[in-house]
Amino acid sequence: MSFENRIDQRFALLRETGKRAFISYVCAGDPEIDRCLDILRALDRTGVDVIEMGLPFSDPMADGVVNQMAAHRALEAGVTVPKVLDLVRRFRLQSETPIVLFTYLNPIYAYGFSAFHADAAAAGVDGLLLLDLPPEEAKRNCELMTESGLCQIRLIAPTTPEERMKKLVTTAEGFVYYVSREGVTGTQTSLADGISENVAAIKRYTSVPVAVGFGISTPEQAATVARTSDGVIVGSAIVRIVAEHATQGDAASAVEAFVKPLVEAVKSV
Repeated sequence: MSFENRIDQRFALLRETGKRAFISYVCAGDPEIDRCLDILRALDRTGVDVIEMGLPFSDPMADGVVNQMAAHRALEAGVTVPKVLDLVRRFRLQSETPIVLFTYLNPIYAYGFSAFHADAAAAGVDGLLLLDLPPEEAKRNCELMTESGLCQIRLIAPTTPEERMKKLVTTAEGFVYYVSREGVTGTQTSLADGISENVAAIKRYTSVPVAVGFGISTPEQAATVARTSDGVIVGSAIVRIVAEHATQGDAASAVEAFVKPLVEAVKSV
């Protein structure tokens, strides 16, 4: 990329101050667009470093039931890709917090791959995590190659072979998302084994920051993960709070109250 985007800027600042990143996830448009904007602003007030937003999709294979239901609520509320991009534009009027869109290929391909990248960057998106498009596949299809300035976030799993890990991190931008356990998204009562060892293994092959997600839901868990990584990602636990307040008017305040101790725990490390 020819410029340093907000994700790079944020991680550079964190390195200078010796802090770890807290990355939050919500489903875009859950429970509906205007209330989701309130939730994004609430997350911003807690001091999150990056906001991941899932593009609602009808067949989210990698998501657990909590995130699947969030996508269903958003779709039922009429959320579309153009509406998500407009949501980002509205958020950008008040905040420069980095935004990553977490999505499957289908909705982007239906929108138009190059057009989506250009429109997302123009709206204020900083990174893209495409769950089901391996980088090798993109290289084989010219219509899937684009230069947009969006960071291409790569996923590494506990089962990723070392040789493949080395290939994936060579194309990673922004940060590497280390999936700490096998399976779909969801909160867990305990952390997965081997997180610190696997993060160290990834960092042998890249200087890109490594953030850890999947199954983190308490301040204690977040602090533990922060000690051996560059960032902590919490998703399903936040989405569950949204779900519990989806039919009420206090989802944003409930999310803010839940996330603030998590951010504080990560920043205290």
